[in-house]
Amino acid sequence: MSYDPILITGGALAGGLVSGLTGFGTGLTALPVWLLALPPALASPLVILCSVVSQLQTLPAIWHAIDLRRTAPFVVGGLLGVPAGVAALPYVSPRLFQGGLGLLLMTLCTVLLLNGHYRLPRASRLADGLVGLGGGLLGGVAGLSGPLPTLWAGLQGWSKDERRAVFQSFNLSILAVALASQAVSGYLTAEVVSLAWRALPGTLIGAWLGRRLYHRVNAEVFNRIVLLVLLIAGINMLIRVF
Repeated sequence: MSYDPILITGGALAGGLVSGLTGFGTGLTALPVWLLALPPALASPLVILCSVVSQLQTLPAIWHAIDLRRTAPFVVGGLLGVPAGVAALPYVSPRLFQGGLGLLLMTLCTVLLLNGHYRLPRASRLADGLVGLGGGLLGGVAGLSGPLPTLWAGLQGWSKDERRAVFQSFNLSILAVALASQAVSGYLTAEVVSLAWRALPGTLIGAWLGRRLYHRVNAEVFNRIVLLVLLIAGINMLIRVF
């Protein structure tokens, strides 16, 4: 079957750019574009595959800030959530999934953009693990592991590099497992691999450009970019539902 190469490459380029800049967002950015040309059964594993590649490309730039003790609860919780998310994939209503997640993102991001200095009291490692569990579930269903840990990290008062180190190392761990789980479950077909060969050049170029932009913005600008990416993604999800 033939698919529009402009949509495939354009979605990959946009997703790679956002991921390189923020440390997440390949799925949030590329998935709405790819769903214009691809069925969900192809778009979901393609998102996860391109997400892993973009994360690996930009990981060396943030490696120095990764704290394994801080990241571990997120990763452990996420690893528990991924298989459940993959198992639920055939039963999830795309309309309810997009509507619920879109409403959550739009509400939280709007509040945080209007009150950018709000911070939560430091949460427990159990709370970090539960957030990771939620991210793992979303990662297994649609490759969207990033939103929950990203919002959570932004509320902890960590520096720009510390925040990115948490959610990028989390995303890479969870999406790598989600990719393996989808492969075992039969979702990573020859057709997906063929599409990946068209998408990966755009992903790599976009991630390279995004990484260069990341080093040029300060912490406050970075935080607002992250929230705006999530807000736009949430609005887009709601638009698609209605």
